[in-house]
Amino acid sequence: MSRSSPLRALEPLNRPSVADTVFDELHQQILSLELPPGMKMSEAEVAKALGVSRQPVRDAFYRLSKLGFLSIRPQRATIVSEISERAVFQARFVRSAIEAETVRAACEKLTAEDHKALDDLLELQRKAVEARDVVEFHAYDDQFHREICERTGLAFAWEIIRENKAHMDRVRFLSLSFASQAAFDDHVNVLEAIKARDSASAVALMQLHLSRIKEQIPRIRANYSQFFAGESEQ
Repeated sequence: MSRSSPLRALEPLNRPSVADTVFDELHQQILSLELPPGMKMSEAEVAKALGVSRQPVRDAFYRLSKLGFLSIRPQRATIVSEISERAVFQARFVRSAIEAETVRAACEKLTAEDHKALDDLLELQRKAVEARDVVEFHAYDDQFHREICERTGLAFAWEIIRENKAHMDRVRFLSLSFASQAAFDDHVNVLEAIKARDSASAVALMQLHLSRIKEQIPRIRANYSQFFAGESEQ
């Protein structure tokens, strides 16, 4: 007779949970700089403002700190992290290395159906550029890169990127006030190379796309110096 398992079936899980919702809201507000670098935050105040208990806020704070968005200091105020130029360039290095390989794989693996889905996403990006909606464009920009990874069977690669790109995300968001069209054009060119199964061009175009932040960051830092930490690394 087999021994019965000590494990019990889980109760149905409700998604998104309150903690997920709090995380998503704070993540978006920090990314868009509605909650600017250097701003002090407290669990109690955030919980009151969002109408939730402190536990989901505590959970969200922890997740945001792991991404680099918050600096949690015991017995002191939690603050929105300043943008680290060093962390921006480290994230660019990680992304460039990983996404070169994901587009190379995409040239081999993506189907006509995948190409169509990415074309549809580019159409949404085009409309966001025309509407000058940087929030929408940034979301579709992220989705474009993520879907290349996921549709190629490399979802784990996007998770590595996501865990390293918080500082880069805020700089990218600030760049969209003047660089949305260039970003969109880059995406179009990358996808055309993927469709043509031209891996050398796809890799070169993706690396060019991700390198543009090197040219943009001096302009952004000059306009938003108060958001940056007092260090830099080229």
